[in-house]
Amino acid sequence: MAIPMVLDCDPGHDDAMALLLAIADPAVELLGVTTVAGNQTVGKCTLNARRVLSLAGAPDIPVARGADRPLVRPLRIADDVHGVTGLDGPLFEHEPKVPEATITAHELLVGVLTKHDSPVTVVATGALTNIARLLSARPDVASRIDQIVWMGGSTERGNVTPYAEANCFVDPEAAGQVLRSGIPFTMCGLNVTHQALVTDDVLSAFARIGTPLAGICVEWMTFFASTYRRLWGFTAPPLHDPVAVARLIDPAIVRCVEANVVIETAGEWTAGATAVDLHHYTGRPANARVAVELDRPAYWTRILDAVAALG
Repeated sequence: MAIPMVLDCDPGHDDAMALLLAIADPAVELLGVTTVAGNQTVGKCTLNARRVLSLAGAPDIPVARGADRPLVRPLRIADDVHGVTGLDGPLFEHEPKVPEATITAHELLVGVLTKHDSPVTVVATGALTNIARLLSARPDVASRIDQIVWMGGSTERGNVTPYAEANCFVDPEAAGQVLRSGIPFTMCGLNVTHQALVTDDVLSAFARIGTPLAGICVEWMTFFASTYRRLWGFTAPPLHDPVAVARLIDPAIVRCVEANVVIETAGEWTAGATAVDLHHYTGRPANARVAVELDRPAYWTRILDAVAALG
């Protein structure tokens, strides 16, 4: 049986690849897509999600717009990384065929969680604002969430400030609230996603698929590589967000350890940091699974197979 899931995202180049993996891999069933402001404004992120689903030929998966700002902080977008559209690279000349849902992200999440036969996994690849708002407004649905798998945080350094990763930095209050909910929580942070580098051999493998979609993936990753090279000096960019989907598809691809995680919200220099107690210094009980190691060949095989399957 495929694992039922909702993908909460802010596309974003790596979110786009996470969407393709979730759509095509037979191990999961993508029931809906919700969007949140982060990599770009929520309007642009929603349009990008619709574009990706249109390219993938998945018109029946609903896309619902979510939070346009964090819980308490001003929005910080990542246009320096993802460009003015949030998905710069290939030119999109036409409106996507997949429409935006007439319901909100909150309504979509409530509907999916309450109507599905079994608990649903939420994979989040952006700020956790939508999930925090859902749990505040409808605490009764928490029991219908099987687990939350998040691409965010880090056991090491950050990529927005010295200690804060972007998805946590955008809305640390939301991340802290979700983590305190008691719902089983997996954190796939920079320490593991930086093992998912888009090297030349990966780009060549996508090019060999030979489909228009694979060509667009190469354009997305090539643009993403140019910003990572300019901003951080990476010779190959890390493809962060599909790591969270891959963890759900096959836990063996992403090895995790149990640890206590606390979200820093008050630090003058560390707001948005994830304090991960890997060595049990604090004595606090583990409250999360924390990703530490990626099976890189298996990871890229699942993504390449997904893009090839979409034709």
